[in-house]
Amino acid sequence: MTSIERFFETKSKVAAWLPPVLWAGVIFTLSTINNPIASQFFVWDFIIKKIAHVTEYAILYILLLRATRGNYALSLIITFLYSISDEVHQGFVPGRSPAVYDIGLDMSGAAIAGYAIWKLKLHPQRKHKK
Repeated sequence: MTSIERFFETKSKVAAWLPPVLWAGVIFTLSTINNPIASQFFVWDFIIKKIAHVTEYAILYILLLRATRGNYALSLIITFLYSISDEVHQGFVPGRSPAVYDIGLDMSGAAIAGYAIWKLKLHPQRKHKK
């Protein structure tokens, strides 16, 4: 069994779904911060925030993929719906505003993660004989 196969193996539904639920809570908490500043320089602030979007949702997608036992489509749909709900939530946070392009960044993170997992499953690491 490869390490990627072991990652997707879970004993219970709680063990499968708790990580993505907790990570969604982390994303929700980060979204409640009133106009966070990642850097004093606008360009770096912008870049850091956009990389954070991609990374947050790549992680969420991987955790959802594990919870759904490798169902790529269902994991993508859940990620998309959560991304939309996160942007709606930001509309109610003072100093924040929803942005459709952030949903695109979120889904880019999910797509990158999905592709990486798919490639790892296609070409698992081979153990070398000693």
